[in-house]
Amino acid sequence: METAYFYLALSGMLTVLLWTPYILARVFVWGLPTFLNNYPAGFPVEQPAPPLWAERAKRAHLNLVETMPAFIAVVLGVAFFGGETAGSTVGLWAQIFFLARLAHAVVYTLGIPYLRTPTYLVSWAAILVIGAQVVI
Repeated sequence: METAYFYLALSGMLTVLLWTPYILARVFVWGLPTFLNNYPAGFPVEQPAPPLWAERAKRAHLNLVETMPAFIAVVLGVAFFGGETAGSTVGLWAQIFFLARLAHAVVYTLGIPYLRTPTYLVSWAAILVIGAQVVI
């Protein structure tokens, strides 16, 4: 289970850090004084248009924010209720989850066609496989 905890922590760090690209884009679009001065006049109705990659980065971040509770729940569920033999399987699939989410963030932000959904589905399958260790 130590491997699973390691990748759980890495996934949490990825979640916390994924806001950085689109916030930095906002700093450049708005300008540092406006960014530090809270919000520009008329926000959110009137705001400078962010670059498309920044919008995609934000959606990738929010997607991971929505997925993390399920990942945390299944890893902790196996830790509390899983058998001794589940540790290596959970560790492998936790690693797969993290790598798939990292790839998903890169693919989504860069706008690479046809890879966003498969990388998401790999992470989704990882959650199901880890959760199945409790049931099986």
